[in-house]
Amino acid sequence: MKKAGILNRHLSGALAELGHGDGVLVCDAGMPIPKGPRVVDLAFRAGVPSFEEVLDGLLAELVVEGATAASEVRGANRAATALLDARFPDGLDLVSHERLKELSAGARLIVRTGEARPYANVLLRCGVFF
Repeated sequence: MKKAGILNRHLSGALAELGHGDGVLVCDAGMPIPKGPRVVDLAFRAGVPSFEEVLDGLLAELVVEGATAASEVRGANRAATALLDARFPDGLDLVSHERLKELSAGARLIVRTGEARPYANVLLRCGVFF
């Protein structure tokens, strides 16, 4: 048994399969899930686990070279905006929510949280550790 890091076996296993350039969508409970990508659904109750908890857990284990979010987050969710700005100080690509949904179909993995605030979604692009 692992003693640290992400303990959920489905999520831990999915993360181990990721490679350079693969996309990981971390999304709120309301984001439409496209057919195709592997999905690990962590949603338990509204707000549990939160977008912040899951994003921070993933960032602790992944090398991320880029991130994309919906531009609508800026006007609709101050908490998610502040979180994304803090976690991606070197820049966050912003696209329309419709475009983010299109891009999510090409993700290798989707991690659904219990987040119940709008536009708490980010598409991570995996990098390499060297």
